Amino acid sequence: MVKLVNQPNKLKSSLIFDEFPTIYLNNMDTLIATARSNQVATTIGIQDFSQLKKDYGKDYAEVITNITGNIISGQVSGETAKHLSERFGKILQGRTSLSINRTDTSVSKSQQLDSAIPLSTISSLSSGEFVGFVADNPDEKIDLKGFHSRFTNNKNASSGKNYAIELPVIRKVDSSIVQHNYRQIRADVEGIAESEINRITEDSDLRHLIINKTGG
Repeated sequence: MVKLVNQPNKLKSSLIFDEFPTIYLNNMDTLIATARSNQVATTIGIQDFSQLKKDYGKDYAEVITNITGNIISGQVSGETAKHLSERFGKILQGRTSLSINRTDTSVSKSQQLDSAIPLSTISSLSSGEFVGFVADNPDEKIDLKGFHSRFTNNKNASSGKNYAIELPVIRKVDSSIVQHNYRQIRADVEGIAESEINRITEDSDLRHLIINKTGG
């Protein structure tokens, strides 16, 4: 399936691998690198970076995580949080210090490089909060690539379990369409079985081999 999708001049598509460490795909880094030019978006879902290292190895896991352009993360801790904080980089942040003594009060301001999204922030995210980093295109620049945001429900819509989104109707399906598909599949299966029986009947060598194996 991956080879069929990842080809030039095809329709836009998306490959989503949830719980990615539980499956093994060879040359995943090549897929991520080449799929972009073929209008294929590849999404990998993992719970923790340590899972990926355990199942794919440290070097290959780092290649996969470093080659991705967009990163979205919920609450994680330990090495994963440290890795993400380093990936998000550092920015200049202002610091203000206040000094008070018996005769004078002084205020000093300075700027220093600090983590854009600290490890402590990633480790203490609440439900619905996410941090991340997005990539842009040469003709579509994004000024603020790093983000720390929260999902909020639509207060104007129904609240609780009754909240629903109307999905577009692609095609109406009734019982006649289901029955037609059933009969078509059954006819196809019968046609395949009949053609194979005819092929075996016409092939004397194959028929002789089957008779010998069955003891006929």
